[in-house]
Amino acid sequence: MFKEATLYSPVIRTENGTVSVVFAEGHPGRDDPGYQRHRARIAKAALDHVPGGPVADVEYTDEEHELWRIVGPELRERHQRYACREFLDGVRRLDLPTDRLPQLGAASARLTELTGFRFRPAAGIVEMRDFYGSLADGLFQATQYIRHCSMPRFSPEPDMIHEVVGHGSALASDRLAAIYRRVGEAARRLESHEALSVLSRVFWFTLEYGLVREDGEVRACGASLLSSIGELDQFRTAAEIRPLDAATMGAQRYRVEDYQPVLFCADSFDHLEEFLDRFLDQIVRGQLAGAVGS
Repeated sequence: MFKEATLYSPVIRTENGTVSVVFAEGHPGRDDPGYQRHRARIAKAALDHVPGGPVADVEYTDEEHELWRIVGPELRERHQRYACREFLDGVRRLDLPTDRLPQLGAASARLTELTGFRFRPAAGIVEMRDFYGSLADGLFQATQYIRHCSMPRFSPEPDMIHEVVGHGSALASDRLAAIYRRVGEAARRLESHEALSVLSRVFWFTLEYGLVREDGEVRACGASLLSSIGELDQFRTAAEIRPLDAATMGAQRYRVEDYQPVLFCADSFDHLEEFLDRFLDQIVRGQLAGAVGS
């Protein structure tokens, strides 16, 4: 769907304060100067954000609000069919607007009321140790831009649909928010890049693309999967579904620019919690050999 070179458009800030976003060849925003300027303004606001201060609102375009109104109902319909109960509870509690793009600050305030989590604006991809470690403080670093309107149903970049619909709904669930915090606490205690990379992959295959069995059916619980219309349409039939196994997850390659060919499924939400608790305990203790067992 995307060439890997189009992913994760880097943000550049010059000495005089000018901010730009670099789009690789093949990115849908590459030949859209208006979108480039818009993304640069959003990135600058994130770079200027003062930790602990209010999150600046973004002036989204009419076209972007319309994209939200198109994608939203399609996702909600699929969530009712495919999402696990904990995620659906988070969707209900977060109660995002349907007629317009939400502001990150408003979504953050609602999350804080519900589970103590809050959003901090990020200009782009956040360094791995910083991103995971901040979860321990109930802080999720999120982008504020939305995907290019020419590709409404899939984005390899983490945009507002991914952040507030996917992760925001998860973080509005008490049980899922507690898991995110435990991941952050474990990340803070890891010293080696190797261990952090293993944690990141297990996070990917559980909290980004994880599945659980409920009432005899395979249901989605991962934020990336639950913010992708295309993948929700085909994950049960097109992906190879395997049982939870940290050894396999730690070695499994994945591609963010396309649908995932391999997914992992817990026997229940309780099983997912137990699996992650055991894995995080073992990896913190430096028992990588033990941590990569099921």
